[in-house]
Amino acid sequence: MKPKSATLDDVARLAGVSYQTVSRVLNQAPHVSLKTRNKVELAMAELNYVPNRVAQQLAGKHSLTLGLATTDLSLHAPSQIAAAIKRKARELRYNVVIAMVDDQSEHACQQAINELLAQRVDGILVNVPLKTKHSQKITEQCADTPVLFLDVDPQSTAFSVLFDPKAGAIQGANYIIALGHQQIVLISGPKDAISAQLRHQGWLQVLNDASLTPQAVYHGAWNAQSGYQATQKLIASKAPFSAILVANDQMALGVLRALHEHNIDVPEEVSVIGYDDTADSAYFQPPLTTIRQNFKLLGEESVSRLIVKLHHTIEPPSQSLSLETELIIRQTTASLNPVRYKTE
Repeated sequence: MKPKSATLDDVARLAGVSYQTVSRVLNQAPHVSLKTRNKVELAMAELNYVPNRVAQQLAGKHSLTLGLATTDLSLHAPSQIAAAIKRKARELRYNVVIAMVDDQSEHACQQAINELLAQRVDGILVNVPLKTKHSQKITEQCADTPVLFLDVDPQSTAFSVLFDPKAGAIQGANYIIALGHQQIVLISGPKDAISAQLRHQGWLQVLNDASLTPQAVYHGAWNAQSGYQATQKLIASKAPFSAILVANDQMALGVLRALHEHNIDVPEEVSVIGYDDTADSAYFQPPLTTIRQNFKLLGEESVSRLIVKLHHTIEPPSQSLSLETELIIRQTTASLNPVRYKTE
């Protein structure tokens, strides 16, 4: 059996230094003492550690490779963003290597970043929901490797390209209230996801301004099953409702399925608004009213701005960018009909 290759973590452990210090030695950073550099190099020799692609790349400054740390690619948004990133990078003659972040924990994200740094990528794109302090920690860890974030708080100082989740949620909530709905249910995303938190805050802000409180609040997992299960619980609770705001389109698909199973007519009895505008949402039954996020534009802008930052081709270097969302009105929303709508 082939012996397991040594990793940067193994080198750091043997040398008694941090992972970042090993990375700085490999990148020939100037702020490393000779004593520390010697310890790291001795540990590398003892472990027979060979950095991935170092032999091919030491002669040149750039590897022409970007790293992408991303969440579950079976979900619509991450998969569409990853596809757009790869297309734009290829257009600009860059390769993209992907590191998966399976459970979205800080440790899992850290492992993915370490994996990308070990491959000596020129820059890193992070499409993982992160708190501000964690994005700052990653930026510091990566030292001279630029990092761009796609899912952080818009108020964060982190280098980012993103949509404002709160602004999009406000659009949807304002529209549903303008249609006359007051008994509104919220189906949010995971409690620990920053984009879900901000969408939820946007909904609550609009409801509060209209002197309304949500009839019920549920938290899903971005997938259709969780939207379906939340709606089943809602119906079983017997709480009156005429509208449901859903944090993404995949959960909204599950919502529509549950309503259909209980013979609740959409939009005659209940209006539903999703979020994302997936490629399939126009083909739901009925076609879904939703908040559009242009994932193609997000992917393209993130790659372009990261590469500009790499090469400093403009002064000042590339800045963060906030992209606009758009309300797409289809057939799952209608004005409240007091004759047809019945409270139980």
